Amino acid sequence: MTAPSTFGLSSEARNLHWLLTNLVEEVPGIRSVAVVSSDGLLLLSSDQESNEAARRGAGRSTTGPRGSAADLATVVSGIGSLTVGTAKLMDFGAVKHTMVAMDEGSLFVMSISDGSLLGVHGAADCDMSVVAYHMALFVGRAGHVLTPELRNELRQSVESAAAGSGR
Repeated sequence: MTAPSTFGLSSEARNLHWLLTNLVEEVPGIRSVAVVSSDGLLLLSSDQESNEAARRGAGRSTTGPRGSAADLATVVSGIGSLTVGTAKLMDFGAVKHTMVAMDEGSLFVMSISDGSLLGVHGAADCDMSVVAYHMALFVGRAGHVLTPELRNELRQSVESAAAGSGR
């Protein structure tokens, strides 16, 4: 993983980037990670440079779905919305996490306290319990600092990075 640039960001935003980088680098089998706001916008991603290359058509990256953090964010947001709707329909309370196991990998989605979501794309051979444990640690550490001001700062950071790439 290439660490995203944190130049000019607040200490809270740099902290979240650091937590995300550690999650990807420390947990075997994690291919890519995205933090998505409650309204479906990408706030943080683990693979910014490969995503920019994929958007420009410079070849397919194998780190995430279709090589794009935007694609992972879309899937995470959609699954999050579907599971929240299901929980309301069935009157089962709030959704804590969702896991989708596939032949070639897994997708994990975990709620963050403010309605944001943490999505992890894992390899087929990843230890699902280890990934879920480390996701819960991330959510516990990040959930209380993900204020509306910080979400706005992260959104602007992602938008300026996309604008700088000529997207």
